[in-house]
Amino acid sequence: MSTPPPPNQPPAGGFGAPQDPHPGGFGAPQPGPPVPPAPPQQPPVPPTMPAAPAAPAVPPQGQPAYGYPQQGYGYPQQQPAPDAGAPPQFGAPTAPMQAARPPAPGGGNAKRTQLMIVGAAVVAVSLIVGAGFWSVSGDDGDGKQPTPNGSQSTKAQAGTPGSEKAPANVKSKPLFNQPSPTPEDVVNVEGSWLTDSTYVKSDVAKVVGYNTVDGGKKWEIPFPGELCGATKHVSDNKTAVLFRPAKPTPEVKYPACTEVGVIDLNAGKLLWSGNAKGATTGDKPALFDEVTISGQTVAAGGTSGGAAWNLADGKSLWTPKTDGEGCYDSGYAGGEALGVIRKCGRGDNQTLYAQTLDPATGAQTASYKLSPGIEWASIVSTKPLIVAADVGKAAKNASGVSDLFVVDPKGELKARISLASGNFGGKCNGTDVEKCHGFVVGNGKLYLPSIEHQGKESGGDTNELLSFDLETGKETTDRADAGEKYTLFPLRMDGSNVIAYKEPPYDKGGQIVSIDGTTMKETVLMENPAEKASRTAETGYSPDYSEYRYHNGKLFISRTMARKPYSDKGDPEYLFVSFSAS
Repeated sequence: MSTPPPPNQPPAGGFGAPQDPHPGGFGAPQPGPPVPPAPPQQPPVPPTMPAAPAAPAVPPQGQPAYGYPQQGYGYPQQQPAPDAGAPPQFGAPTAPMQAARPPAPGGGNAKRTQLMIVGAAVVAVSLIVGAGFWSVSGDDGDGKQPTPNGSQSTKAQAGTPGSEKAPANVKSKPLFNQPSPTPEDVVNVEGSWLTDSTYVKSDVAKVVGYNTVDGGKKWEIPFPGELCGATKHVSDNKTAVLFRPAKPTPEVKYPACTEVGVIDLNAGKLLWSGNAKGATTGDKPALFDEVTISGQTVAAGGTSGGAAWNLADGKSLWTPKTDGEGCYDSGYAGGEALGVIRKCGRGDNQTLYAQTLDPATGAQTASYKLSPGIEWASIVSTKPLIVAADVGKAAKNASGVSDLFVVDPKGELKARISLASGNFGGKCNGTDVEKCHGFVVGNGKLYLPSIEHQGKESGGDTNELLSFDLETGKETTDRADAGEKYTLFPLRMDGSNVIAYKEPPYDKGGQIVSIDGTTMKETVLMENPAEKASRTAETGYSPDYSEYRYHNGKLFISRTMARKPYSDKGDPEYLFVSFSAS
């Protein structure tokens, strides 16, 4: 169950000290189901939906996809499924989906605060909300497929050229705006990926591929129930989603999120789908909160434990298990390596381990023990392994992170990065393993924005891109200014360059820039129109709560939640907007 993060207790002993790894990764036989931790005193989240199998197909080869993830307002999560037809817990929405999370404030930017309030209000009208978060992306291990999360490839050295070049004319034009679906209740539409020729976007109980030239629909994949999650990663032009096995009915209002499916982004086909049962699930399929990909492995985790499948054919690699100490895999992070947060113990006496696993078997390859008192942890990067946690409730600005821990391949602490000053803009949702945003890893550094602050000119905030050295944990002298009344957010690595989006002032359009990893010099790749209709459409999204995909002069910005507007008098609402420079 993904629940809003509870208050962490100050750890006994130093959180940063490496400790003996817990024996066994997920691969060893393990008896007895775990006892999930008692939920914090926050509104609960309704369950998720399962899926029906699809016929396997042979995936064609094609262009890489750029799917660096962000999350829209009210990013949905799930909780263990109730009995069919059972009434929801107090605070659960009447919609057949998980409760949305409240916006996580990000510093002092009044402009973004207003956007956050508006986004949250849309969800809050019908349900009690929790917190949404946004992630960033980079290239995976082979240098060909992008790895859209915080685990960007660190193989690129400073000065390695990227593939994104400034077009002859950086002034963009609106490409295509897709009207938002209008379901009666709030529905999850998380997930979007961008290839050289296709923009792929989740919709209500379907995934649709659009032509990047004119926005025309190329293909559509229907699902038996609503989508309840999507991986940020792409491997062999394939990605994975979570979905429910059926739509809500009067008898079963909240179908559980149990189904995993793999999509071929080029062919527009659901290659396979299925669920998992194991020692922790009884005769019901496991509930999943997150899904990810590392190489040829698809892994999904939650309070039922973790399971994995072969990417190409859906063959089961492992199913949910626990050991005698109640250890289970609560969630995975993918990319160049496969990481896991493993929970051990029962009730209030739980210990967390951040581990790397052999993607083929689930066997542990390294383990780092977090000190007692830490109830939630996230993984910012899998290679190197970087773990995020709020130690002793020291996190500022609702970031959910006070410290980052860089772990070496032996499971020993290499460096500790403190964010407790509150000067930095990265955030994590502590209840989910792969839901950090604002962090980009490359060049042996961790890049992140500063919090927004008053600029030189009155009436506008600004910020900077900063970095930490992963060897020492110390802040570097790197600094790239967003510019007066602009605020920037890193999206992903491109070689040794950082691709970032700049939120604009009230009278201009946003920008995509490439920041040189050595000199921090900025190159504008795209500048969007300042014309009112275009600007209104673009700024209706916030990087904290939306998905931003940029590749080869094309930018797509999409929402992750949809519902029928409360009024027909406001500005048009779009599932996504897009821009093209040439």
